[in-house]
Amino acid sequence: MIVRTLEEAEQSNRRVVSNGWESTRLLLKSDAMGFSFHITTIFAGADLDMHYQNHLESVYCISGEGEIKDLADGKVYPIKPGTIYALNNHDKHKLLATTEMKMACVFNPPLHGKEVHNAQGAYELDAEAVQ
Repeated sequence: MIVRTLEEAEQSNRRVVSNGWESTRLLLKSDAMGFSFHITTIFAGADLDMHYQNHLESVYCISGEGEIKDLADGKVYPIKPGTIYALNNHDKHKLLATTEMKMACVFNPPLHGKEVHNAQGAYELDAEAVQ
């Protein structure tokens, strides 16, 4: 059984801070669950181009507001508490945060722990693992 608190994880190397966001990775590949689970904060005003070429992701909005734009067809979807979106086709997208947004995120395959977006807005498959 794995038991962790968000508060403890935020004070450890499971917290990753990058440009426009921070993510606390509660479950990682080393936990052998087959997915990773993160609580991610998208900072107000963030404008993030992402394209997870190596991972599928689902995102549930806990708090805050913004929008996601599908860069393939230009459709824009509002994001607010209670909204989930799933990038089931490695969708190239833009995430805009109107206010600070708190998100619960699941990745498959699971992340190792130290990933940040590369030049294409993706996470690499063989990133450094959290110890």
